[in-house]
Amino acid sequence: MNRVHIFRRIVLALSMVAAALAASSCQDGFIFEGEGDCGTYYRIRFRYDYNIKFADAFAAEVNSIALYVFDENDILVEEIATTDKKALSSGKFEIPLELEPGKYTLMAWGGLMNEESFDMLADTKVGVTKREELQVRMHRQYDENGEARVSEDLLPLYHGTMSLEVKALPGTFTETMSLKKNTNVIRILLHEMSGHDVDADKFIFEINDSNGLYDCDNNLLDDEMITYSAWHQSTGSADVDDMDVKAVTSVSVALAELTIGRMRAGDSPVLHIKDRETGEDVFRIPVADYALLVKGYYRQGMGDQEYLDRQDEYTMTFFLDEGKWVSSVIYINSWRVVLNNSELN
Repeated sequence: MNRVHIFRRIVLALSMVAAALAASSCQDGFIFEGEGDCGTYYRIRFRYDYNIKFADAFAAEVNSIALYVFDENDILVEEIATTDKKALSSGKFEIPLELEPGKYTLMAWGGLMNEESFDMLADTKVGVTKREELQVRMHRQYDENGEARVSEDLLPLYHGTMSLEVKALPGTFTETMSLKKNTNVIRILLHEMSGHDVDADKFIFEINDSNGLYDCDNNLLDDEMITYSAWHQSTGSADVDDMDVKAVTSVSVALAELTIGRMRAGDSPVLHIKDRETGEDVFRIPVADYALLVKGYYRQGMGDQEYLDRQDEYTMTFFLDEGKWVSSVIYINSWRVVLNNSELN
């Protein structure tokens, strides 16, 4: 037998020994130095980039996260939650998972753990709870007429889901889940054109919608009508130089801020601005429909629902003349919208 054949047999024998030792190490827990323990591990990272800037804002915005893992039968097999703001804001946050081979569905709710604005309806139990049970409900109060009302600034709520197939391959793998934001801040500016002062307290600002109940896939479920009230109102003024008459004009404005739940394309929440003395509408508009009027300036190819999910702040400026609605033009997020046939009441 020549030296080449002997060398090949030695190499083959050494390879078989190495393979046997590797298999033994995985089965018996033996750890090769620097090689890990041959287990299968996943690290789940999170991104909140489903926003109008397409930029990851997870570290800056999300203050709590709860991750739920479901097997092929949609039964809960693991849940991990944290409110560690330091870890969440580090830019390196991830949740480690060690799962048996199989197909899983992962779901996360962000901003839910403080339970100040939203509640998980199910009491989760590993091995028992089904995915469809993980519905989330917005807090609301009831007035003397039994009507549901939200008058506080809702803390942001985020949702994400993804599929995960775990194979019997040793190593550490990283997957990233993208989150959507469900809450929207609506800022209303009333601009008085007559030069007279405008008092925010003379108006009632309300938005009506039935959008306070979410299923496990973040779809809105049938819910009662909710009246959102302004959680902040103020009056202010600014001096504007009028070059035509070489004078300084004082502009008076009223500001109201409301926070509402997820908006749906084709089923718009309705904004009512009422005279506090009479209770009558000064005007009313469908918020989502009007917000979509400026969608084209941002992303012409973006679908209506995607735009409403990505945009989470809306500033709408309306013009008054002696306290009456001037229905010719409004500004939405700094974009001028000229209205035609705009009878809104």
